[in-house]
Amino acid sequence: MDEVVKKYNELVDFLNKCDYYYYVLDNPIISDAEYDELKKELFEIERKYPQIIRPDSPSQRVGFKPSKEFKEIEHKEKMLSLDNAESEEEIIDWIRKIKRDYPNATFVVEPKFDGTSLELVYENSILKFAITRGDGLKGEDVTNNAKIIKTIPLKILKDIKRIDVRGEVLISKEDFKKLNEELLKNHERTFANPRNAAAGSLRQLDPSITAKRRLTFIAWGIGYFEGLEIDNQFDVLKLLKELGFKVSEPVKLCNDENEVVEFYKEMFKNRDNFPFELDGIVIKVNEFYIQKELGWTIRAPKWAIAGKFQAVEKTTKIVNVVFQVGRMGIITPVAILEPVEISGVVVSRVSLHNFDIIRKLDIRIGDWVYVRRAGEVIPEITSVIKERRTGGEKIIQEPRNCPSCNGEVIKDGAYYKCINLSCPAKLASHIQYVGEVLEIEGLGEATSNNLVKLNLVKDLADLFYLTVSDFLKLPNFAEISSKKLYNEIQKVKEGISLEKFIMMLGIPSIGKANAKALANKFRTLDKFLNCTYYELISISGIGYEIATNVIKFLRDENNRRIIEKILKSGIKITEEEKAKKLSNFFYNKKVVITGELSKFTRDEVIKFLESIGAIVSNNVSSKTDYLIVGKNPGSKLEKAKKYNIKIISEEEFYEILKSEGIL
Repeated sequence: MDEVVKKYNELVDFLNKCDYYYYVLDNPIISDAEYDELKKELFEIERKYPQIIRPDSPSQRVGFKPSKEFKEIEHKEKMLSLDNAESEEEIIDWIRKIKRDYPNATFVVEPKFDGTSLELVYENSILKFAITRGDGLKGEDVTNNAKIIKTIPLKILKDIKRIDVRGEVLISKEDFKKLNEELLKNHERTFANPRNAAAGSLRQLDPSITAKRRLTFIAWGIGYFEGLEIDNQFDVLKLLKELGFKVSEPVKLCNDENEVVEFYKEMFKNRDNFPFELDGIVIKVNEFYIQKELGWTIRAPKWAIAGKFQAVEKTTKIVNVVFQVGRMGIITPVAILEPVEISGVVVSRVSLHNFDIIRKLDIRIGDWVYVRRAGEVIPEITSVIKERRTGGEKIIQEPRNCPSCNGEVIKDGAYYKCINLSCPAKLASHIQYVGEVLEIEGLGEATSNNLVKLNLVKDLADLFYLTVSDFLKLPNFAEISSKKLYNEIQKVKEGISLEKFIMMLGIPSIGKANAKALANKFRTLDKFLNCTYYELISISGIGYEIATNVIKFLRDENNRRIIEKILKSGIKITEEEKAKKLSNFFYNKKVVITGELSKFTRDEVIKFLESIGAIVSNNVSSKTDYLIVGKNPGSKLEKAKKYNIKIISEEEFYEILKSEGIL
């Protein structure tokens, strides 16, 4: 047995060395045929003696079963995204600001690869977890998928108690092109850009799908660590290389803004020569003690910044404009272009977003236009070359009917929307939205799409009539999963609040805050369904346009038929309780919260405010009544000042509640 273990360890160590030379150093030391033979020998030993399998064996990169969901894991140290500098001037200003307080500060600069960020947790040198960035405090556990990526070592090359390695998961421009060609061949949805392809591939619940995508991991930093003496970023990159990682290259240690800008210009000039998409450079203060003193904002570290490249603009011609119907019935005009290559991606379609933008830029069919990829990702038209007009250009007309169902269209702000609850173009997305609003576990994007695709749901009401046998017709649904989803829907039918029922209908401009306001006003479904225009405009936050849209929606014959059908399914709508102390300071007022609250969580305060009749929103607008401000407020504070909105500190908030006798 000792000989078997010895042979096995030699095979694992040698094959891992081969992977390192092939995938990280791009310098193979063995032929593919010989590698396959040794791997086959390794797998045979593991089949006979499973008790000796090492966690860093090449076999541990494959064979994982599909997951039902990704669990969340907290980052030991927060993993925030970077603020952007959009020009050379902004880069220079940022460096000079730091140099003013820290004259001896130096800066590490490296390419900013356009991928998806990942943290790898190594304990006693073995990979334990791979965690996405998430919200910066916690991310999703994608360990099984990460193990498939050959540039991620299962065991690092030095003995370290713990180190959290951070980097970017990428797909090369060449592999991205091949992937989309393969998806098209199989009549599957393609990816818009390499970043989306990398993120989508990493977050596959089935690791076998991830295995088919040629992903690469490039390390650029570390988070938490133990058993390690290191005090600067430049040495971190050297260490990561020694541990067996592919790292960001080229890297330069700069003393001042002139050296940084020189590197920025060099990277911009050579960006197309890199195998991966670049959208800028990353600039970090090198010294850890300065990083610590500079600290973080809520969103980003103060000691690092992304120097974004200016977008490349190209000219092309608009040959046509078509309309797409999206989630919640928004009809989006899309320009069809003569294909043009921008930064390695062929662009043939670009969203015009809405008619406000079309009229502002005076875009017409047949126009020559400038196109760029905003943020190096999303194509957009920046201007029209009116000097090239011939007189044959056509003005783009607003849609009079839905291009999918021919149903009635209403104007909602800058957008046109289809209000037909049976519209096939928005039905799958609407079902998924209902699943989110009513918290129906298992009613996600794939299930919603399949319900519509298999004609099991032809309108929104059909969702509440589905049986276990219907769910058994769906891909990947067995008896247990079918019964579970069926029971979830039956549980929902036992009682839905009026607020959630109004929300799930998907009435244009009626989100959570307005649904709450409508439920507080009418309290019963019957009163809401028969409401008048004048009753609606008496509600704070409901203006002429929203009131008109609600009336049109509720008076539409098809919509009333579907609402009646939903009610006949046995669903119960609970009446809204009267808000506590209706005459209180916050009743029927639009309230926004910003910053960190000290006594209660934000969710607790939102629920409390809603319980006393306030309308809580996420965004500040001219219609906001009050902004409650905690520590480290964001941009909402400046916006509130701009609109002369009353600003209430957290302490003042509690004092108001006490004076009202509510707290």
